[in-house]
Amino acid sequence: MSDDFLLRLRESVRTVPDFPIDGIMFRDITPVLADGALLSAVVDRMISDLENLGWRPTHIVGPESRGFIFGSIIALRLGIGFIPVRKPGKLPHEIERVEYSLEYGENVLEIHKDALSEGNRVVIVDDLLATGGTVAASVRLCESIGASVIGGLFMIELDGLNGTENAGIETHSLLNYPA
Repeated sequence: MSDDFLLRLRESVRTVPDFPIDGIMFRDITPVLADGALLSAVVDRMISDLENLGWRPTHIVGPESRGFIFGSIIALRLGIGFIPVRKPGKLPHEIERVEYSLEYGENVLEIHKDALSEGNRVVIVDDLLATGGTVAASVRLCESIGASVIGGLFMIELDGLNGTENAGIETHSLLNYPA
């Protein structure tokens, strides 16, 4: 994909000041999701970049909620499994659980204990990398049930929040914005 694609993508992401709290510049991807051709192109680019990085996952893990969108489409296109990482109380079977911090508060994530196992290679996919808290929590969940995490793939990374460093894994993003 060309620089024209990244420019079109950047122009489609809406910035909403002071959401969900004062001081946060929220990057709203709903216009990207509403444009089927652009959404497809984003997924194509993410898959191309994943392959160019040499990442060969057996599973895609997507944190709730927008990680479900990109992660499940990528897994489908790659012909591999998709594993959801959920907020508390959403999974009906035995779970692993981890508490973590994000850019505007605290949260908890859970995964089914039997979702992954030793030998599984995971790429974590989400829409946004900010402080890295969600990614680091997802890595801890995957590793606690035996999988290895190859990397993290994102549509957007917010610079200056140390997301890549805090994630503890190799990361790749299509776009970067100031925090």
